[in-house]
Amino acid sequence: MMKRLTIVLAGCLLAAGQVFAQVNSEQLQKWRDRKYAMFIHFGVYSQLGGVWEGKPVNRGLSEQIRAHAAGLYSDTYENVAAGFNPDKWNPDSIALLAKNAGMGSVVITSKHHDGFALYDCAFTQFDIMDATPYKRDILKELSEACKRHGVAFGLYFSLIDWHFPPAMPISGHNSDSIPPAHHDYNKKQITELLTKYGPVTELWFDMGSMTLQQSKEMRELVHRLQPDCMIGSRIGNNMGDFTVMGDNQEPDYIIGVPWQSPASFFHETWGYRSWQQRGDMRAKINEKLTSLIRVASRGGNFLLNIGPRGDGTVVEFERDVLLAIGQWLKKNGEAIYGTSPDPFHVPFSWGSITSRKNKLYLHLLRQPDQNEIVLPGLTGKITKAYLLDDKTPLKTGASKNGGIVQVPANLAPFKVVVLEMPGGFTVPPVNIVAEGTILQNNNAFRYFSNSTVDYNTSFTSTIKNAWTLQSSKTGSSVPVLQYTEEEKGKTIDLQLGNERKTVALDGGTAEQLQPKGLQFGAFYMQGPMFSGIGGSNGSLANLDVTQPWPNGKGRAWKEQTNYKNGQTYWLPAGMMTGYYILQEISSPAKQQVLVKITAGDAVRVTLNGKERYIQSNPLKQDSMEHILLLDLEQGKNQLVVKLFNNFKKQTPLNIDFNIPQVIYRKTLPAVPLKKDGLLPVSWQRHQPATPHDDMGLPNLQLQLR
Repeated sequence: MMKRLTIVLAGCLLAAGQVFAQVNSEQLQKWRDRKYAMFIHFGVYSQLGGVWEGKPVNRGLSEQIRAHAAGLYSDTYENVAAGFNPDKWNPDSIALLAKNAGMGSVVITSKHHDGFALYDCAFTQFDIMDATPYKRDILKELSEACKRHGVAFGLYFSLIDWHFPPAMPISGHNSDSIPPAHHDYNKKQITELLTKYGPVTELWFDMGSMTLQQSKEMRELVHRLQPDCMIGSRIGNNMGDFTVMGDNQEPDYIIGVPWQSPASFFHETWGYRSWQQRGDMRAKINEKLTSLIRVASRGGNFLLNIGPRGDGTVVEFERDVLLAIGQWLKKNGEAIYGTSPDPFHVPFSWGSITSRKNKLYLHLLRQPDQNEIVLPGLTGKITKAYLLDDKTPLKTGASKNGGIVQVPANLAPFKVVVLEMPGGFTVPPVNIVAEGTILQNNNAFRYFSNSTVDYNTSFTSTIKNAWTLQSSKTGSSVPVLQYTEEEKGKTIDLQLGNERKTVALDGGTAEQLQPKGLQFGAFYMQGPMFSGIGGSNGSLANLDVTQPWPNGKGRAWKEQTNYKNGQTYWLPAGMMTGYYILQEISSPAKQQVLVKITAGDAVRVTLNGKERYIQSNPLKQDSMEHILLLDLEQGKNQLVVKLFNNFKKQTPLNIDFNIPQVIYRKTLPAVPLKKDGLLPVSWQRHQPATPHDDMGLPNLQLQLR
């Protein structure tokens, strides 16, 4: 079985003797090439349709009605299951709907937070066979129907189950801890799901806050039973094979790992809601087709949800939207399935691009200005240009700015222009900078993932930085790396031109910074307030401590008269809370200074309104320390430290400038340069523990001398 896995050594091993095992590349590519899949939320909650005791429950999502409806107790909810009889559910119709909609797979809720199993489960009576009059294994029949119709079969699985009181049932956040008995129960159910229903293309975990060991055990179990099953990132602790974006999130940045965007028809709910206002169908078709195109153009997969009624029928509005998108895909699917992302690194107001080795697909979401598309810097001979759906030929040309395509006036929306270039094509390289530029985080083209401890403790992690240096001379230049104690001892994979090498950040020459004339202001605080890790509750630029914050609606910053630099304070904290600590630093000139910051579950640091660093605490230690190099401006500088707490009762704070002001410089062998030549440069962590870990290199710099 291990022959079917690709083993990747990890620099920070998961545990003694363990490595991060990835699904083999062929199966991974099959998953990525599908691009479009059906999500199905179906269970006891579908019978209620968002209504309890004759009244709409407008708090929360309808699939979580057990948590939000007043008076809906566990025994009452199980009585609802006794009336759950989806006799109009037709697995072949579902599989065929997915197929006719152009979807390559189906992912259905095997068990949601309410604990109801949509299959014949040996470990609970609260399942489709024992608790309902239906008494047919829905997963078994759907998996067989998918196989008959050539649709891949996937499963959603909630890591929390409201039948386990130790897991703090029915919380407002659903990132509950998973006690040992609960974890064992989950593993038994996963074993059933991966041994009874044939090949499972993906396991879409949700919610819960497992320990690192629990996530590792679950990952190992899944890949031992089905090595080709892709695991979603909500398994936690960066143990996923692909990263799952936030609900209905469409990133406008480059993600450097396989990823998926889950989408609901309506943001208010995923499960069936009988009183949902569905609006104009054409608008919904345009909305979801636009999302599919944008996600595909950025290299992701689009997972679009339906919520069948309690009797098993699909809501006609949702069915018809899916079929309309399917009709578009029958004519234009070549521009979606199996494509690569947009190779350009600039936005286009007229739409999005997908690509292949010798083709570009231009998705027109609006009429281009002057009926003309300009593709800056495109090189390569275009032998054919035409509309994909009806093969209408188009005129192309060239200008000093790149390729030009003329399109007819008043085109219908969602037309796709195909450019065929049998000899291939090139576009301008990423992030061109002048040769003398100091390469660092704030001027890098960044490749992202999501570093995910659990659903709520997650942030957009940087896994690679890239630049293209433009040379002004012919000859050679000497690369010099600069780093601090924060990076010392770590190892990177460094690309310089065509050469890739592994470089240890050690052995450098120590140099002493000499910050002069710094004056440190008082500590000011906001919080605690409800928050996640990333972002902020309001703008952090040009703060006035006397004014209400955030956004003029909160309260003035409160001075902490007893706080001093270099001392650790423990702040009382609750679930999902954030504190903001502001300190002003006055400097007589531009200069650098090192600071050590102590925090708890996560920290986000900004200087003068710009993010300087963000990091979580994956091992869930009581505290963590980070050393940051601050580039101070002349005059007043504002340092803001955001502390995030997940479930601990207190979070630490220490801002310490009284640390050794030492940086290290390491000189590397010279690299050849050509006048007006381009030198690609990038770095990333060498053999990271997982593909999703943030590099943790906030102060690393490189300069060619």
